[in-house]
Amino acid sequence: MKQIIKILLVDDHFLVLKGLISLLDEVSDYSFVIHAKTNCDDAYAAIVLAEKTEPFNILFTDLSFIESNAKINTGEALINLVKKAAPNLKIGVITMHAKINRIFNVLLNQDPLVYLLKDNCTKDELVSAIQKMLKNEVYYSDSVHQKLLSRRVVEISMDEVSIQILKELPKHPKLNNLVGHIKNESGENLKTRAIETKLADLRIGLNAINNTDLVLKAKELGIID
Repeated sequence: MKQIIKILLVDDHFLVLKGLISLLDEVSDYSFVIHAKTNCDDAYAAIVLAEKTEPFNILFTDLSFIESNAKINTGEALINLVKKAAPNLKIGVITMHAKINRIFNVLLNQDPLVYLLKDNCTKDELVSAIQKMLKNEVYYSDSVHQKLLSRRVVEISMDEVSIQILKELPKHPKLNNLVGHIKNESGENLKTRAIETKLADLRIGLNAINNTDLVLKAKELGIID
């Protein structure tokens, strides 16, 4: 007998919901009972109600919603509330948000088991994600996984001086203006030559063509805000 899994999908785009339902309908390994909501308020109400009778097994939610009058207006807020109301619910994210900063913050603060990207979500990926979720294991889209690995590699190679330079660089149009703002481990100000050398190493490390590109890539990786 197939395992019955009750799933709640939350997204404010009807076509996305329809597409996800179609993908799940193609899966023969499980028997899915699928519910869909277009806003976080209704999703939260459905989860709380279901907890009294037949709880949902899995929640897949987007992160951004355009409903301005909703009390719960982001996927992050929904996840935070749901974790308290339905502690056994397995939570996953399916979204277009692919910037490492958003991904990293969601994984750090909301800790979903799954993070999938809409633009490359397939039936096989959904099945793999669900299989992992049922075992309380994490599953990320390949591109998400690669971004996290890249960030980790960069974090390991970053020292305090590098972080200082990346944070101060956008504030000063001329390299000489950085002098007096960058200090080494001993608290001494770095001279222009030392800053130039460090910048050259950073450009190589982040594969940046110039200092402007360097700052953009550091922001993309979430190294600086």
